[in-house]
Amino acid sequence: MRGELYVDLVTDRSSRLDTGARVRAGQVWLTVVAARPQTRRWLVRFEGIDDRNAADQLVGKLLYAVPLEEVPDPDDLWVHDLIGSRVVETDGTARGTCTGVIANPAHDILELDDTWLVPVTFVVAASDGVITIDPPDGLFEP
Repeated sequence: MRGELYVDLVTDRSSRLDTGARVRAGQVWLTVVAARPQTRRWLVRFEGIDDRNAADQLVGKLLYAVPLEEVPDPDDLWVHDLIGSRVVETDGTARGTCTGVIANPAHDILELDDTWLVPVTFVVAASDGVITIDPPDGLFEP
C-alpha cells in the first residue's frame, strides 16, 4: 500500500540498504528511505515510490549498487582464489585440491577432489595457490 518492496540481497553487506543508499534499477536511480529485515528478505521503501502502482513498476527488476570503495581485508577468503588451490595441513600433510566451496549457513565448506569436506573455520592461511588448514583429530578418518 505504501510502495514498499521486498528485496533479496545477494551480498553480505546489508549497508547497501542503509537510509540514503542509492541503487539502480535499469536506468533509474533509487534512494533508500527505509529498510528492515523480513525473514530472508528486506522490506524497502524508496524515495518517490509512494504507492502500490509505483512499486509494481519495480517488481522483478534487478537492483545494482555502485562498487564499494573500501580496501578489501587481506584476511578475507575469496571463492575464486580457493578453487584450484592445493590443501595442506599445518604439518605439511597433503589433503588434495579444493574443487568447490559449499555455501552453508554456519560457515562455508571446502570441497576437496577426494570428496572430503573441510569447514573454512579450519583454514589458517590461503595464498599463492595453497590453503593451509589445521583440522581437528579425526576429520579425515572414514
